[in-house]
Amino acid sequence: MKAMIFAAGLGKRLEKITENIPKALVDINGKTALHLAVEKCTDYGFNDIIINVHHFADMVEDEASRLNKMGFRISVSDEREMLLETGGGLYKARGFFDKNPFLIYNVDIISDLDLSSLYSFHIKNNGLATLAVRNRPGNRFYLVNESGLIRGWTNKLTGEKILVGAVSEKLTEIAFSSMHIVEPEIFDFMNEGIYTMTAQYLKLAGEHNIYTFKHDEGFWADIGTPENLEQVRKYFDN
Repeated sequence: MKAMIFAAGLGKRLEKITENIPKALVDINGKTALHLAVEKCTDYGFNDIIINVHHFADMVEDEASRLNKMGFRISVSDEREMLLETGGGLYKARGFFDKNPFLIYNVDIISDLDLSSLYSFHIKNNGLATLAVRNRPGNRFYLVNESGLIRGWTNKLTGEKILVGAVSEKLTEIAFSSMHIVEPEIFDFMNEGIYTMTAQYLKLAGEHNIYTFKHDEGFWADIGTPENLEQVRKYFDN
C-alpha cells in the first residue's frame, strides 16, 4: 500500500535545533524522525512511500537514499522551488498513487496508533477520507457531529470558525492527529496551488463524507517544539 509522508516543513518552532538540519532529520534516540515515520508506515503495510522535500532538501534526499539501501522503498516529490503546504504538496505527488486508499503521515508525529485499525475503519465507512483525531490541548480543532463527520473547524486563539454541512447539528471539538487515510478520488476535487489539507477537507465536507477516527488511548506527540522533542525521547527510553 502507498503512503505520503509530509517531510518538507521548516521546523521553526524547534529554534536552534533546526538551524542546520531539517525537522525530518532531528535525532530521536539514534534514529531520524524520517526513519521512525518510514518504519511506522512500513510496519503497517504502507511500504511504498513518497516524501516531499523543501527545507535542506539535499539532506533529506540523502537520508531517503540511506533508508532505501536498508530495504525501504521511498520516492521523492521535489518542492525545492516552492513549499506547497500539505494540500498542494499532495496534489503535486498525485501521479505516485494508484486506485487504492492511501495513508498520509506527518514526519513530526510519534504515536502508537494501530494504523490498521484506522484503515479498517475507513474501509468500513466508505468515506472520501478518514482522519485520526483525539482529545488533547490545542488551539485548532475540527468540529464533528455525533457520527464523527467533519462539519467545521475553529481556531480558539483567533476566534475563527468555519462551518459546513448541516450547521444545526450538535458539534464537538476534536484535535487532528496528522494521520489520515484518503481515497484517490480526492484528486478529482483538487487543483495545483498552495493550500492545506484542512482547507481541502472543509471545502469537501459539505457534500462528501469526511470521517474522524478517535484514538484517545495510547501515546501521541509531535516533535514540533524542544519540549515535545524531549518528551518523545523520554518515551523511547522507557
